[in-house]
Formats: sequence, structure tokens, C-alpha cells
Amino acid sequence: MFMIQSPCRRCLFLAGTLMFLAGCTVGPNYVRPEAVPVMPAAYKEVNGWKTAQPRDEAIKGAWWQLFNDPQLNALEEQVAVSNQNVLAAEASFRQARALIQSAKAGYYPTVSVGASATRAHQSSTLGSSAKSDTTTYTIPVDISWEADIWGRVRRSVEASRASAQASEADLAALRLSAQAQLAQAYFQLRTQDAQKAFLDATVAYYRKSLELTKNRYAGGVAAKADVLQAETLLKSTQAQSIDLGVQRAQYEHAIALLIGKPASDFSLPAAPLEAEPPAIPLGVPSLLLERRPDIAASERRMAAANAQIGVAEAAWYPSITLSASGGLETTSFSRWLSWPSRFWSVGPAVSETLFDGGLRSAQNDQARAAFDAEVATYRQTVLTGFQEVEDNLAALRILEEESKVQDEAVQAARQSVAVAENQYKAGVTSYLTLLTAQAAELANERTAITIRGSRMTAGVLLIKALGGGWDASNLQDTKR
Repeated sequence: MFMIQSPCRRCLFLAGTLMFLAGCTVGPNYVRPEAVPVMPAAYKEVNGWKTAQPRDEAIKGAWWQLFNDPQLNALEEQVAVSNQNVLAAEASFRQARALIQSAKAGYYPTVSVGASATRAHQSSTLGSSAKSDTTTYTIPVDISWEADIWGRVRRSVEASRASAQASEADLAALRLSAQAQLAQAYFQLRTQDAQKAFLDATVAYYRKSLELTKNRYAGGVAAKADVLQAETLLKSTQAQSIDLGVQRAQYEHAIALLIGKPASDFSLPAAPLEAEPPAIPLGVPSLLLERRPDIAASERRMAAANAQIGVAEAAWYPSITLSASGGLETTSFSRWLSWPSRFWSVGPAVSETLFDGGLRSAQNDQARAAFDAEVATYRQTVLTGFQEVEDNLAALRILEEESKVQDEAVQAARQSVAVAENQYKAGVTSYLTLLTAQAAELANERTAITIRGSRMTAGVLLIKALGGGWDASNLQDTKR
């Protein structure tokens, strides 16, 4: 054990003065810029929107539960824990959080200690009378601390904290995107199941129709052409049913990827889509700034870029370093750890760059340009958010109207087939009339199913555009 003699009172006074001056922080304080010149009071496409009952102020965290599908709920729960892209984003967030502590290290002094034994031989040409070799034993302790007078470290910590929050919002945005992709793939798969169920039922009906036509041909009532036309319609419908298997398989494989499972080990039993899109609570446009994680991430990057301006400006000011060193030094190993072998030194140092070829000026311009770029990116992200909400509001409204009209078309097509079939059996019309009516019914039924699937997808995209169940208050303070 050894002790280093206390520094002089002047050094203590200087250290206290440096601590007092450390309250200065150069660079602009962050103020969030306006997202848009005038924030709209309501969405343009909200006219005629069906308000959720009961009236929720916001979508809850597990937003997919709005669709009341247990199978979808079970799949969505696996995204956060098994999706590899989400896990990679979570690791990036932990990395960004660790960088906060890395920046905070600048608040504290650097302390190093070591031990050395040096054997030296002096040149005989120096004219010294000492000709013998010498060994020096040293245990130095060095302390160095740069006072954060101009706030360089504080701005670095501020930038790191904002970047970590942006990384956390990126994680939430990626998770929401994966969840929305899963819901879209799921409803598209169920749409294929509905198409398949309808086509299989239609194939069974056409097979009976073919048998009827063959019997009429055998009885001399129908022509051979009627049999061939009936067979053509049957086979083409069978081909359409088989073709659905390609897209269904692809949707199933996409779901497997999103929940982190090999496509070969995952399958979903068929279940036709019968649900209707839920009523989705909207809120007001201003809430979008707090509800969408991509907007929050962009806003946090603005704050980080603003702090970097302060870091760049701090380079214009002199740096003040307080350093101290001490330890034990001797040429005798037996006296190495003795009190008389002690040495110490303490003192401040001030340095200022007088010429750097315009480096600091360029770095300052770069920091300000980076901030301006983040502001533009933030505003573009906000505008994109408004567009996505309006797009899907319009899609849901228009698809709902289209669905009603298409259902009427389906009913009319079914009646047309019934009338044409009765007339054909009675010999009033040709088989071509019945064939035309059946083809029209097939097309209209398939269109109705497709519209239903599109409505479910638009509902998912609207929830995603609204930010899902996320809120900016979920961002960690990251002050550890």
C-alpha cells in the first residue's frame, strides 16, 4: 500500500472551477419542428365511417384480436418471439442502448495503473562517469480527466439516447410490419380457402349438370355439342380449383417465415373466410404523430442530429484536461514498495486548435445539413402516414359499397341460372343460354369472395397505418 501526497490548494480550486464551468452546453437545444404546416382536424375519407362500438379511443396492443380469429391470434403471438428480423432489430436496440453508456464514460476520469522493470545501459560516449548498468522499478498510477465545459460529452449522451429511442421505435415498426404481413397473408390464404370451397361445390354441381346433359343426349333430346360444352365448363372449373393450390401454398410458406418456422414443417388446415372487417377506431390525425413508430423513430433521429450539432460546435472551444500521476519508483527492488520511493505530479492542461484546414467548419456544416435532412425525412414520413390512412379509409369505404353491389349481382346470377336451367329442361332455351348463365354466376361468386378478402386486407393495412396498438409513450427513457 502507498499514498500519493495531496495536490496543492490551487489545483483543488482549479478543479472546482472546472466543475462549475461544466454547466455550459453549446449547440441548439432541441425543439421538435412542425410536422406539417397545418395539422388537419379530421381525415378526408372519414365521411360515412362506421364508428367502433363501444367507442374506443385507440386500438389496443394486440390489435389483431379485433378480427376475432383464434387461429390468427395464436400465429401473431409467435411473431415477437420467433421472427428473425424482429430478433435482429431487438439486438440492434440493445446495441444502441449500450452506446449510451459508452458516451457517458466521457463524464468520468480515465485511471490506469501498471508495473515495469527496466534494465538500461548508458553509452560510454556521453562522458558520464557512471558506466554500470541500472535497473529501474516503477509502479505508476495515471489519472486524466477532460472537463466537459462546453457540453461535448453531454451532447454525445443526448444524441446516443435519442438514437437508442429511435432504434426502439424501429423495433416496434418492424414488429408491427411483420404482424401486419402475417395478418395479410393469413386472410389471403383464407380467401383462397373460400375460393377453393366454392369451386369444389361448383364442380360437384357441374358434374351433376353434365350427367343430366348426357342423359338428355342419350334420350335424343340434347345435341352432342351440349355434352361437350358441359364437359368443358366442368374441366375448366376443376382447373381453376387446382390452380388455387399454388397461391395458397405460397401464403402458407410466407406465414411460416414470419413466425420463424421452416416452410416444410408448417401447415394450416383449410378454413374458408367468412368474417367481416371490424369497425376500427380512428382518433384524430394529430394522434398519428404519437401512434406510428416509424414517425416516432424519425422524430428521435432529428433529436440525435440536433445534439450532434452541439458536439460539432464544441470542437471550436479549447479543451481543458486535469491530469495526475503518482506511484513508486526506485532502482532497488528491495526498496520498491517503500515510502521514500514515492513520486507524484498533478496539473491542468489547456489546448486549442489554431488551424485545421477548415475541418471543424466542415464538420459543423455537415452536422447542420444532417439535421435538415432528418427534418425533411420526418415530414415526409408524417405525410406518408397520412396518405396510408386516407388510402385505406377510402379502400374500406369503397370496397364495402362494392361488396354490397356485388352481393346483389351474385343473387341475380343465381336466379338467372335457376331460370335458365328450368327453361333448358323444358326445352324452351338452348344449352348455350344455361352455360352463359352458369359462367356469369361463377365469375360473380368468385369476385364477391375476392372483394371480401380485399376488405380484410384493407382493414389490416388501416390498423398498421394508424400505428397498431403502439404509442410513443412506450419508448424507454434510456437514462441508465
